[in-house]
Amino acid sequence: MTAPLLAAEGAASVSFPILTVLIVTPAVGALVVALVNRRRSDVAKQVAVLFSFATGALSIGALALFKTGEAGFQLVEHARWIDEPQIAWSLGLDGISLWMVVLTGILFPIAMLGAPPHHDEKPFYAWLLLLEAGCLGAFLAKDLFLFFVMFEIVLVPMYFLISGWGYDDRKYAATKFFLYTMFGSAFMLVGIISLAYLHAKGGPVTFDLQTLAENQGVIAKSTGRWLFLSFAIAFAIKVPLFPFHTWLPDAHTQAPTAGSVILAGVLLKLGTYGFIRFGIYLFPEAAVWAAPGLVTLGVIGIVYGAVCATMQRDLKRLVAYSSVAHLGFIALGMFALTTQGLSGSVFQMVAHGLSTGALFMLVGMIYDRRHTRQIAALKGLQKPAPIFAAVFTVVMLASIGMPGLNGFVGELVILQGSFLTRRWWTVVAVTGVILAALYLLWAYQRVFHGTPDDENASFPELRFTEGLVMAPLVGLIVFMGVYPKPIFDRIEPTVAHLVQHVEDNSDYREPGVAQEGEDVVPESERQGTDEAGDDGGHDEAAVTTSEGGH
Repeated sequence: MTAPLLAAEGAASVSFPILTVLIVTPAVGALVVALVNRRRSDVAKQVAVLFSFATGALSIGALALFKTGEAGFQLVEHARWIDEPQIAWSLGLDGISLWMVVLTGILFPIAMLGAPPHHDEKPFYAWLLLLEAGCLGAFLAKDLFLFFVMFEIVLVPMYFLISGWGYDDRKYAATKFFLYTMFGSAFMLVGIISLAYLHAKGGPVTFDLQTLAENQGVIAKSTGRWLFLSFAIAFAIKVPLFPFHTWLPDAHTQAPTAGSVILAGVLLKLGTYGFIRFGIYLFPEAAVWAAPGLVTLGVIGIVYGAVCATMQRDLKRLVAYSSVAHLGFIALGMFALTTQGLSGSVFQMVAHGLSTGALFMLVGMIYDRRHTRQIAALKGLQKPAPIFAAVFTVVMLASIGMPGLNGFVGELVILQGSFLTRRWWTVVAVTGVILAALYLLWAYQRVFHGTPDDENASFPELRFTEGLVMAPLVGLIVFMGVYPKPIFDRIEPTVAHLVQHVEDNSDYREPGVAQEGEDVVPESERQGTDEAGDDGGHDEAAVTTSEGGH
């Protein structure tokens, strides 16, 4: 067996515990905000923003310390927490988790500045900071028990943010969100404990991610598949994949603007990240076995989410259903199990977080001005607010997948990677790109074009402070669309090792063209591939899957 993913020898570590400080900083900030006098709400906001910006600066610092081209964990921190079973405060950063941490560090201060609450600022900011700490802990954890703790911590702040600062049906939406995710977490907890004790074989019980992933022969193939499903249920609900998606539109629609930004930008990524970090890495054979089913759910989500988005009358609910479609693309790329597909999925996680987070921010600004999100009540907004319309246009086009913006890069790489192993699924998925243009352009036409009536004629222009909040989001959307190389340079080594880990522990073989291009494929095989493609088949030399009809 080759050195598995993330277990590269000599994983970089530093004396300053920057990853621990990343998690502790917002947690301490939440405590400080909680101690602020309730009547000094202005101070509570200043303290929260200060701690959130400090966390963002630390995430950029971790990015600066990260060494490009290395596949293993870097900046590793490890401290024994419990002796028996062996549970540790074990943290690490690799090419996948790096961008989730940076995305979290960027979005939280933007959400705080751009979408303040309408009441009770002190507890609002305290919950947001605690939520940030939980998200960072989940992305950085190398111990399964630690990951589960952090994965669960995020539920509590988000529940209170929706139920306390949401809209009319906020209690229902918050309860539905909590129950769905807790249901999935129960399966994952059983899976984590079972995996650790089955691996122990009467010896020391450990929850260390790398130790469990390296010893693939300890548990039976059928057992591994059942354990994979226990994790997959939790992550499929969190993503969410069809048909576990029904909590998401309600949660997005009823959440306050900041809650929607963080829910779309960060929390949903806990599901997609979990599939890659724990699902595929811990259970490579089971991932290959389950891949066709999960790809099918992703493609159904792409089409279903797009069709539902087209039918929405509420602008915020439209954006919520668009997330279902976009996350279906990420699922397609993940379980194509190619270097391109997985790299595109990680890139698209970041791209979706920025573009959809920005869309929710803009929809929130519209609601604050007009006190409605009904598309029929909005008309001709570009005439009184041309700058606002221009910003909305850029963000909308990024969500559609316009060349030159970040959404195009992620979806293109996903489709390229998935076409190699999941050809017909990819063909169906392409229709999602067309439908995205339909529902977003049609919504934009109805909201911003035409002659505004009396209520819309006085729609306020984008304010200077709002422009400052939107500027980094728009800037990153354009930068990632024009120059994605720095992101891929850090993602691809880790993803390549993950694919190698899957090959070493299953019958799957990645097509050589997925990594090296057509030059690695002999002319004779290329001709055979072309003929197979004409017949609607697959190149047997390129894709070999495990038993089970894949």
